[in-house]
Amino acid sequence: MQLPAPRGPLTDRLFTELARPPHVFGPPPAAGYGDDEDAQLALFVCYELHYQGFDGVDDRWEWNPSLLALRERLETWFEAWLARRVPRPPAPPPREVPRALAALVAADDGPSLSAYLRGRGDAAQFREFVVHRSIYQLKEADPHTWGIPRLLGRPKAALVEIQSDEYGGGRPERMHAELFRATMRGLGLDDSYGAYLGGVPGVTLAISNVMSLFGLHRHHRGALLGHLAAFEMTSSLPNRRYSQGLRRLGGDAGARRYYDEHVQADAVHEQIAAHDMCGAFAVEHPGLTGDILYGAACALALDRLFAEHLLGRWQEGRTSLWKAERRADAEVTVR
Repeated sequence: MQLPAPRGPLTDRLFTELARPPHVFGPPPAAGYGDDEDAQLALFVCYELHYQGFDGVDDRWEWNPSLLALRERLETWFEAWLARRVPRPPAPPPREVPRALAALVAADDGPSLSAYLRGRGDAAQFREFVVHRSIYQLKEADPHTWGIPRLLGRPKAALVEIQSDEYGGGRPERMHAELFRATMRGLGLDDSYGAYLGGVPGVTLAISNVMSLFGLHRHHRGALLGHLAAFEMTSSLPNRRYSQGLRRLGGDAGARRYYDEHVQADAVHEQIAAHDMCGAFAVEHPGLTGDILYGAACALALDRLFAEHLLGRWQEGRTSLWKAERRADAEVTVR
């Protein structure tokens, strides 16, 4: 994966430094922290060094102290960004956590992107949606996997069970990321990892950034589990709709398999995540029940912001991508 084009003074300075061998560098321009696009991209790039990295960027940057100091400042900014947008739910008693998660999910009244794409979205819009989702989906499960060594006993076993399904139960061709690649190929998109990083806006990057934030910090482990629970509890029905929409637009069984797989798998994962993972963790760590609910609330709020962005742009007849254009032949092209 190549570093994308910078979006402001923060990413401009960061990318310039990353092009060199690891070294100590001073703080970047403070102005970048006020720009969501610039700061979200900078944070995403800092996190990506813990995943697949970038072509031409020395792997030793991953643990470079000055880069970690920058990431810490960006995380402080991002945590404040989240706090302004996500009210913290009240902390329930430990044994009420599964019920509280279900109530939180049921109360979410954001716009339904899946309903729109099932019945009204055109082929170009569905391709745009898949481009956005590729930023996370091509490394699906990886951010939540950071939680495994932070758990013990029943919650750990539950998380491993969920993640094993995400990784195809040991069969590479059944890994959910590989199924998503088939969807991308079926839509004529580039299925290489990170191909569209430069083409998505900050709201899309924030969805991945919150998972990495929670996954890479032990003190956020409660929020990580709540995030995954909300992710699984809101997945089955939307994925059924996405499959139906793709069928309406002419997508074949191979292109739809990713969505069809999640209809069944996530219906099972929902119960495991709410009860065996979050419920058991809450009983073991009663002081973290509020964190579990906050992580779930973050997942729901960011999905709502994402849906509002896409549907709002499409209603205006505009692309939802960052500095992109939709050609008349409905192919997605990112400059």
